[in-house]
Amino acid sequence: MSVSKWEVKTIHKFFLVSLFLIPFVSGCDDMSNTSEYEVIYTNNPSNQQDTRLQDSDYTIAIIPKLVNIPYFNAVEEGAMEAAKDFGVEVIYTGPPVADSEQQIKIIKDLMENKEVDVDVIAVSANDPESLIPILIEAQRKNIHVISWDADTLPEGREFFINMVEPETLGRHLMDTLAWNVEEQGEYAIMTGASSASNLNEWIKWIKIQQEEYYPNMKLVKIAATDDDPNKAYLIAKQLIKDYPNLQGIIGNSSVGPPAAAQAVKEAGESGDIAVVGLSPPNPMNNHLKSGAAQVITLWSPKKLGYLTVALSENIIEGSYPYDGQDIPGVGKIRMIDDMVIMGEPIDFNKENVDQYDF
Repeated sequence: MSVSKWEVKTIHKFFLVSLFLIPFVSGCDDMSNTSEYEVIYTNNPSNQQDTRLQDSDYTIAIIPKLVNIPYFNAVEEGAMEAAKDFGVEVIYTGPPVADSEQQIKIIKDLMENKEVDVDVIAVSANDPESLIPILIEAQRKNIHVISWDADTLPEGREFFINMVEPETLGRHLMDTLAWNVEEQGEYAIMTGASSASNLNEWIKWIKIQQEEYYPNMKLVKIAATDDDPNKAYLIAKQLIKDYPNLQGIIGNSSVGPPAAAQAVKEAGESGDIAVVGLSPPNPMNNHLKSGAAQVITLWSPKKLGYLTVALSENIIEGSYPYDGQDIPGVGKIRMIDDMVIMGEPIDFNKENVDQYDF
């Protein structure tokens, strides 16, 4: 009688849990011990090192848009915490810049690596279309494929893990700017990669909200930063120079608000040009307190990383997400067709920013 790969792994998992239950429970609170990780994949040119939990059953590869920015660093932290909690191996690896071709190469290398038996590939796509051929190839090799943070076309994955409902977020971002500019004047949007599906969906709803509710406001520019902090800073400076009547800037990717706030501060326009958008609170703490930015919005990227691993582990075992499902460490999720909704957005301002640390 033949035994499938999944059955072997399930038997192995049961054996390990039974054998090591007592020592694992007594030591699982020590999250600072990095000696349990070993380097298994290095993606130069950034000399980034990716980590993998030893002695586990399943292998989950999580691929962000890029590495080494605060947002995706927090996602990695949550993913590695889930790796310990669920007893799975996690490979967290991405390109040093937001580039879909480099993501394709990473996925191909993972598939061809004889020493790594990947069960799930979870990708935050820099481009919804260009990754499709390699993701379909992965599925043909019996690798589960899901997307998170930024979606692919539906044929490239089994489901998409979204942080918040796109319409809710896009409309809310427009509201936060309008409330800080007396609902009038010129504004600009600083986005990330121009091909990113999640960013473009949010822009669509930002524009709809402005057209429906703020007719005295005018969008003068959408500028793509490619999620490069230095490029974002230069773009923000240029926006201030090119549009002397600019009243506000919305940064709808995490590098936008810090760059815009810095440029506004240096131009002596704090309080005169409002800065809002999506960013972790730590990079915006001083900007919010100084008045260079008014409000930022996000969710917990750490929780997003945790949820991605949790749902990846579930699908390996044949369990798919459903509306109202209670995920340990995350809470109840929503489902809209094949899209998971993690929760609601959180606003940070000068009054509450010190309450958060990420």
